[in-house]
Amino acid sequence: MHTIQIVFMVVMVFFVIVTIHEWGHFYFAKRAGILVREFAIGFGPKLFSIKRGETRYTLRLVPAGGFVRMAGEDPELVEVQPGQTIAVRVKDGKVTRIYLDRLDDRSNVVRGEVETIDIENNLKVALNTDGLIESFDIHPQALMIAKGKETQIAPLDRQFGSKTVGQRALAIVAGPIMNFVLAFVLFFAYIQMAGVPMENPDRLLIGDVVDGMPASKADIKIGDVIYAVNGVKIGTDSEKMIDLISKSVNKPLTFTVVRDGKEITSKITPKPDDQGVGKLGISAALPSRPAKIGETFKYAGNAMKNMTIMIFEGFKNLVTLHVKLDDLGGPVRTAQVTSQIAEQGFTQLTSWVAILSLYLGIFNLLPVPALDGSRLLFLGLEAVRGRPVDPNRESMVHFIGFAMLMLLMLAVTYNDILRLVRGEN
Repeated sequence: MHTIQIVFMVVMVFFVIVTIHEWGHFYFAKRAGILVREFAIGFGPKLFSIKRGETRYTLRLVPAGGFVRMAGEDPELVEVQPGQTIAVRVKDGKVTRIYLDRLDDRSNVVRGEVETIDIENNLKVALNTDGLIESFDIHPQALMIAKGKETQIAPLDRQFGSKTVGQRALAIVAGPIMNFVLAFVLFFAYIQMAGVPMENPDRLLIGDVVDGMPASKADIKIGDVIYAVNGVKIGTDSEKMIDLISKSVNKPLTFTVVRDGKEITSKITPKPDDQGVGKLGISAALPSRPAKIGETFKYAGNAMKNMTIMIFEGFKNLVTLHVKLDDLGGPVRTAQVTSQIAEQGFTQLTSWVAILSLYLGIFNLLPVPALDGSRLLFLGLEAVRGRPVDPNRESMVHFIGFAMLMLLMLAVTYNDILRLVRGEN
């Protein structure tokens, strides 16, 4: 049962941070009057699909993000040519359905050859029915049916490209902004649950125990009071503890903690890291107290700022090739780390989800093709030039960028799987 709960929490973490991002796009697109065809979580084949109103909500197989498909962003409808035979269903004087195939199977319809048709501006169709020209108005929410698939038409004023630069930019940037809002709310909740450090602490506590490291195999738990290392009392001096551990590579240490008023002693042998420094896989924390509301805003803001700096430092190291491809992690690694943190409790998981949401928001604002940042860049160019970039060229740039991101995703996922096979953390 515990494993099922952890898996459920990992799935919910992914679902929440992606859904809130896509909801930002969805909400502000709808406010601008844009027809949103699909709200999807994940990519690839559909696992679940339901239509509500004008939008189809789907859950897809590959958990690597999501998307909101807006009318006018990509070619959507089969083009109807003059001379083509179609069938239309008319209700209250307006065409509500346009059939492009299986015309003989359609009932209560008008069949004829298309003389003229306009489904974007004037919303009219003229049909030649046995030599008689009949004209019909088209309902702005009419459906076009071909090969068993129904697609709602998108008049020009419902398409993404017809909106102002400001409206389109808001619909795009709203996704990352919602991730930032979620991150702040979760950091706020974390501070309320975890508290803030006491002003005059008299002890150090075990703040974290890293799974797979030496300390995880000893009788040490988060919240234990760190009393002594090799008989040397630690007090509140975390540097003293770190120094003793660093110098004791492959040498057993006597580590003493206090839990519920009782001293507990364990023999632990630090193992070297990449620089040959001894590590036990623990972190120290100061005792905390409940946070006041004003303090919570302050600490949540500081957490946002500090994590943002760390994320950009990571991007800098990646660009300057200070990080190898083998060091990168993808969805599998993220899920693995999330499951480890979930085992530490809801409080730590809240902080981790805040970090993931912040990272997703920042990552999507990078000027990388296929990401929101790149689309904002094209809108900025349009605002400066006074005319949009050729849609075909922009689509090609985004397509190439998406393909490159997918290749990178496959590479890091391959690394993640190799780590699991080798039993690495």
